[in-house]
Amino acid sequence: MAKPIMIQGTMSNAGKSLLTAGLCRIFAQDGYRVAPFKSQNMALNSYITADGSEMGRAQVVQAEAAGKAPDVRMNPILLKPTSEKGSQVILEGQPIGNMTATEYYAYKHNLLPHINRAYESLSEENDIIVIEGAGSPAEINLKRDDFVNMGLAKMLKAPVLIAGDIDRGGVFASLYGTVMLFDEDERKHVKGTIINKFRGDVEILKPGLDMLCELIHVPVVGVVPYLQVDIDDEDSLTERFSKQGSSLGLIDIAVIKLPRISNFTDFNALEHIEYASVRYVSGVNELKNPDLIIIPGSKNTMGDLKWMRENGLEACILKHAAENKPVFGVCGGYQMLCETLKDPYGVEHGGEMKGMGLLKSGTVFEKEKTRTRVTGAFSKVGGIFKGLSGKIFEGYEIHMGYTASEAGNEGGSSLSNLTEINGNEKPDGMQNGNIYGTYVHGVFDSEEILSEIAAALMKEKGLEYEKHTSFNLKEYKEKQYDLLADALRESLDLEYIYKVIEEGI
Repeated sequence: MAKPIMIQGTMSNAGKSLLTAGLCRIFAQDGYRVAPFKSQNMALNSYITADGSEMGRAQVVQAEAAGKAPDVRMNPILLKPTSEKGSQVILEGQPIGNMTATEYYAYKHNLLPHINRAYESLSEENDIIVIEGAGSPAEINLKRDDFVNMGLAKMLKAPVLIAGDIDRGGVFASLYGTVMLFDEDERKHVKGTIINKFRGDVEILKPGLDMLCELIHVPVVGVVPYLQVDIDDEDSLTERFSKQGSSLGLIDIAVIKLPRISNFTDFNALEHIEYASVRYVSGVNELKNPDLIIIPGSKNTMGDLKWMRENGLEACILKHAAENKPVFGVCGGYQMLCETLKDPYGVEHGGEMKGMGLLKSGTVFEKEKTRTRVTGAFSKVGGIFKGLSGKIFEGYEIHMGYTASEAGNEGGSSLSNLTEINGNEKPDGMQNGNIYGTYVHGVFDSEEILSEIAAALMKEKGLEYEKHTSFNLKEYKEKQYDLLADALRESLDLEYIYKVIEEGI
């Protein structure tokens, strides 16, 4: 059976996910069989595994860092917010319905056997399990029936390292306060703290580190610098949304930052196009005059379209399209481009509404979610991106709706042809002039497709695209995981961490 180590944080975005991924990489490099585990994750960035199951993107990153195929046992419960008060509940990779927070907390005791079963199964196959907590473990109003932080640590007899984010200020107070709010039986699990996202001279910190150790009676295991590694982000707290840059690239790509944006990691690869800038915009003043507008996925397509309609972004996109400039919709963004959206079962928003009308099709939201990995090839593509014709890609589908051409409408055709993991073949998406829509997440991950998009956008500006470097997404990710591991080896006391893992509780 595997030995556990758990990373908790004083708050959300303290760096738990990244530290977990880095430790997974280190242990794998050191020859151990290692896997990540997070009993419950709340995020809109999800992933479809080889068997069609759904899990959180953070655990996918951690699995890749560990050299393992993503497996829903690593994240048995995923909550995908659909509104301010409710979420879709994904259990062991399968959606079981939407629940309000009150309904979920009344139901959650039923989930404990699933968590135990997933962890025990992983434990039988590995030497070390790196467990990630969720949010803050010191939320004293949520301690009852907790199975994500100290409740899970006690259940699994896992030693815990607490990470604090110094970049946001108050790190000593937050670490001290977190530990002091633990009960005595919880405190015995705490074996050390980590100061994360540090900028500056560590010598200046040392008096504070010594005082913290005296106050909470556990060592500081390391001071981790603010890391410049490019690894898929956990959720909407990503810095990508605020990192606009001082100037626009020769190619300006604007991604609409929807209130319930999901799977925005679809667009990370676009950042590797030479001469390009990728901006996330949420207002008319931010949009400016981009070369390409992308409408991403959403966990509430109709609600987010209504938001765009009210704040003027829809009108700007329609104007952009009327000027024969390209618009690309992915998943929920594809649905928004349609003539009509209907939600007869209330799976997202309920009711019916008019779409943007840029694609002559309609979307109906269904009770069953489509979840499958796919390979595909673009059909005969028209418009600015005609060079994509025949290009091959792979990715996954994850959506509630079904989109089809509206009866009697012409002027649109499918964008690509797909093969599902079960061998089933089907058309996907739609195109009409310079308007494109697809259900496939990951369609931009191919170097060949990135180059074609870049060349087409540059040609439209009267420029020639010259590619000076090659880009392979898988190789790039592997390099980033190695850089992360190198940085943690330099800043963490790994000898102490291995000792903690071996001794346990």
